[in-house]
Amino acid sequence: MPNGQPRILIYSHDSFGLGHLRRCRAIAHAMVGDMSKLSVIILSGSPIIGSFEFRSRVDFVRVPGVIKQRNGGYSALSLQLDIEHTLKLRGSIIEHTAEVFDPDIFIVDKEPLGLRGEVEPTLNRLRDQGTRLVLGLRDVMDDPISLADEWARKNAVHALEEIYDEIWVYGKEEVHDPLQGIDVSKKVRDKMVYTGYLRRDIPVVDSGTDEIPFDGEPYILVTPGGGGDGMELVDWVLRAYEAHEKPLFPALIVLGPFMPAEAQAQFKARAEALRLVHIIRFTPTIERLMADATAIVGMGGYNIFCEILSFDKPTLLVPRVVPRREQAIRAANAEKVGLVTSLPIDAYPDVDIMLQALVELPERAPPSAAGVGDLLSGLDIINQRTRDILKKGRQPGQPPLTLVR
Repeated sequence: MPNGQPRILIYSHDSFGLGHLRRCRAIAHAMVGDMSKLSVIILSGSPIIGSFEFRSRVDFVRVPGVIKQRNGGYSALSLQLDIEHTLKLRGSIIEHTAEVFDPDIFIVDKEPLGLRGEVEPTLNRLRDQGTRLVLGLRDVMDDPISLADEWARKNAVHALEEIYDEIWVYGKEEVHDPLQGIDVSKKVRDKMVYTGYLRRDIPVVDSGTDEIPFDGEPYILVTPGGGGDGMELVDWVLRAYEAHEKPLFPALIVLGPFMPAEAQAQFKARAEALRLVHIIRFTPTIERLMADATAIVGMGGYNIFCEILSFDKPTLLVPRVVPRREQAIRAANAEKVGLVTSLPIDAYPDVDIMLQALVELPERAPPSAAGVGDLLSGLDIINQRTRDILKKGRQPGQPPLTLVR
């Protein structure tokens, strides 16, 4: 802890979608809000990270972006470089940032060794100098068989066993175990801390650009997250409003910054013919729109789940099932305990099913009516663990801490 000013470095590898970035940002903001001298840097490949507001003492370093191909390989997002050169450049930036910033805690989001192992050298360097290494996992990673196969190829279990000091699960054990079906030792299980979900609040800074339409009428907010894989959801909702066979609340659709431009143009043209539908491309402060909405329609990603719990809105989820079953598993678990309702994407584009779901949605009970304990303890527990680690200080070359439960 140089000069009594603690530092935390967070790694978020993804260039596509909003989930990783928004989760890491929420954690960073909570940390600096709780600890007055703390500084946090987020390492990210997101091309839109600069669109977001960051609190004082939170900053970011953007590494060159990559995009995953349909065949499972990767290519550079913007640069005219092959993937090996791009990964070498990313790795160099990550290592140099860690060396100069000298964090007390290094939090890696989701990928134990980073994209194609790019963060492993940094993990080893920081471990040797006593930085506490934390792996952060969302509540659901994928179906157990697929995750076991993926992690075997990536040598991820070894990292959990031998590299990381703690594993923070951003969910509740009663809802889902992200390592279900993975052959890990008691040593790994003892490192796991179930924090609970991450509460979301309306941002203090108002961008002033989000005009809510419909003259103050109640509305349903429809969000496919980043939008890159949400075309079916938006099309399905629009089909229901175009049919207009039953009374519906107005719908405000936020397409997401990663939806292809051609699809955005087509959806906006269709919405212009519908009195009850208004479309915007993207807002970095969607929490404000969620708080004002009567109900929410989403796909079932981690962030939307935290938001519907935080703002306590009746919610319809239409989860994707490729390339991962993460959203479908989360939606099924949540529906089982009465937190949300869901429709299978396999029913697309059945207009009658979507129309009936939209008619019933505003009258459904909010998540709080399910009576499922305190789900939103995540940020409080993360802050407490962070304070405990910082109080103990660095211990170069020492084995991982034994967690006191």
